[in-house]
Amino acid sequence: MDRLWAPWRIDYIKSEKEKGCIFCDKPAEGDDRSMLILHRGENSFVIMNLYPYNNGHLMIAPYQHTDSTHKLNSSSRSEIMELADQAMTIQKNIMNADGFNYGANIGHSGGAGIADHIHFHIVPRWTGDTNFMPVLGHTKVQMQGLQETYNDLRPHFDKLK
Repeated sequence: MDRLWAPWRIDYIKSEKEKGCIFCDKPAEGDDRSMLILHRGENSFVIMNLYPYNNGHLMIAPYQHTDSTHKLNSSSRSEIMELADQAMTIQKNIMNADGFNYGANIGHSGGAGIADHIHFHIVPRWTGDTNFMPVLGHTKVQMQGLQETYNDLRPHFDKLK
């Protein structure tokens, strides 16, 4: 059995959680740059993960506070898929991503850190992007800072409808 180790995520697990719902509160702040929001659609938005597995780890969340896909209307579901496709195209073109992990963790037992508000992860991957550092050094090497990645991606998300 292969194992994917992510020891750097322990900072998030042990950290004191913000009150409220980040997927409701962050879009309401209005400062997209400081909230790491890359794009606002009609029904959902694209936000960078503050504790990324890889550079460019994004999340797409509906504005509607719900814990499951079947409670979303068809416009929301369609927009989420369209934004996922567009985000992966941007990351492939700008970040030279070779592949992606894309999906949702639904419910606490399904691995959702925030189970009350469904969200979809897009994690860009590159051939050979894993190495010994996380396992032996308990250190994840991020190639670029969050704000620098935001600055690289945002102009391309600004072009989306």
